[in-house]
Amino acid sequence: MKRLALASAGAIAAAVVLLSPRDAQALELGTPASVHPYRSQQNFALEIRFSPYRPQIDDDPNLNGATPYAKNFGTVPRFHFGLELDWQTLRIPYLGTIGPGIGVGRVGAGRDVKTVSGRDSADQTNITIYPLYLVAVLRADYLFHNLGFPLVPYAKAGLGAGIWRATDAAGTSSNQNVSGKGTSWGTNVAIGISFALDAIDPGASRNMDNATGINATYLYLEGYWLSLNGIGQSNALRVGSNSWTTGLAFEF
Repeated sequence: MKRLALASAGAIAAAVVLLSPRDAQALELGTPASVHPYRSQQNFALEIRFSPYRPQIDDDPNLNGATPYAKNFGTVPRFHFGLELDWQTLRIPYLGTIGPGIGVGRVGAGRDVKTVSGRDSADQTNITIYPLYLVAVLRADYLFHNLGFPLVPYAKAGLGAGIWRATDAAGTSSNQNVSGKGTSWGTNVAIGISFALDAIDPGASRNMDNATGINATYLYLEGYWLSLNGIGQSNALRVGSNSWTTGLAFEF
């Protein structure tokens, strides 16, 4: 009798769960663990970013055709490394997640100063840029999480800033009493597509989730337009770049 009572109670509980209005809410915070019982709750995404970066300094029309950046550092794009953290605040049914993201990076260029005779001197000139941005991020991951389709498109849009500093052997350089450092404001827009590495081995993905809390791992390719041309600023140094980036992304 006791077993029968327990079985009846379990059947009633299951019926209540099946008949409950789980889809009554149009939007819900995060992705509850109950959606995929073997997966932990998903709230964040962390991107490791690698990108070629050429500052748009010489694109300023006020230079009247002069190219001070190319003259000092050449035309080859420099290596940019960055990190981005997204908070997947809301889940939109049958689409994906949306929420704020914040990113930071670093790129630098340096070259020996030429003497009057054209030889390299012991002095060196450098410029270091720290691109920052705050964006809204939409990731269309419904097909992956619910149907196993491994491609996840996404889009980003928001504001950016570039903290920059030009230095020489004496420290921060200056020209006509103007210090060689500052901050340039602008905008950031990006579109990209991610490939879910979990689709290669779903079992290993579940084991990783159980061990580390990482829901999914992606390899992605993104094009971005970081226009740091100076919002509300006069004669801002154009330290943004239109480029592409790739790397790994982790959802947890």
